[in-house]
Amino acid sequence: MHLVTGGAGFIGSHLVDSLVAKGNSVRVLDNFSSGREEFLQHHKGKGKVEIFKADLLDLESVKKAMKGIDTVHHLAANPDIRLGTEITDTDLKQGTMATYNVLEAMRLNDVKRISFSSSSAIYGEANIMPTPETYGPILPISLYGASKLASEALISSWCGTFGGEAWIHRFANIVGPRGTHGVIFDFIHKLKNNPNRLEVLGNGLQEKSYMSAGDCVRAMIHLIDYSKENVSLYNLGTGDTCSVRRIAEIVVEESGLKNVSIEYTGGDRGWAGDVPKTSLDVERLFATKFVPTMQSEDAIRYTVKELIKEIGL
Repeated sequence: MHLVTGGAGFIGSHLVDSLVAKGNSVRVLDNFSSGREEFLQHHKGKGKVEIFKADLLDLESVKKAMKGIDTVHHLAANPDIRLGTEITDTDLKQGTMATYNVLEAMRLNDVKRISFSSSSAIYGEANIMPTPETYGPILPISLYGASKLASEALISSWCGTFGGEAWIHRFANIVGPRGTHGVIFDFIHKLKNNPNRLEVLGNGLQEKSYMSAGDCVRAMIHLIDYSKENVSLYNLGTGDTCSVRRIAEIVVEESGLKNVSIEYTGGDRGWAGDVPKTSLDVERLFATKFVPTMQSEDAIRYTVKELIKEIGL
């Protein structure tokens, strides 16, 4: 059986769908702070998905949820990087400490396989772009990025000390249906509140790698099947980038609204800890014969269309 932490969340629920489609039974561990039961509703009564409602900071609950598991997919984390600038122990608790509890529960239940969702945020303001997995020294500039890097270190050290296999996936910005946060989500809500004006944080020149949630979870499962290293580390992305300015234009285009004024707050980043530009080197991923179905801009446009249907505009 597979355990998916954060399985009721945005990316987690897409992963649950993919695992079930491959014939697997899945236990979802989620505290539903940001996850939603409706994201898993279509699995109800079919006998493939079991929901275990608990918080990863409660080690006793995590130990119970880990019984009978052979592979853990650890996605649960604080989904909002900006929150860490206001409540500074958010990522320490929901990221690093939660990862420790997952690993300790695995050790106590003799579970040997973990797939971990990390982030391009760990690279900070890299001076090599596209940035390869071998880049260093790694100096994150957000508490979220620091938490993900600390979790990577815990996982590799756990494998080294207690044995086991790990797959660490450093995500580009993941977008798609069921999104509950992020720039596209924010833009649609802003237009819903004021259809005449769209405020963009920063100068709009921020540029990042984007990947569809469908391609992301497909890559994760592909790498678990493909790579048999003790600790496998891969960037997950599409090999291209898209600017915030272009995202704003796509949102306005797909909204059908006329005469929308796109206004920029100025500065080279949206908030403290925001990395103005990220570009991931994904040649190692592509060498495994994985091919994304959508490039960054295509994934963004598809997401805008789907979220407008979900949110309403």
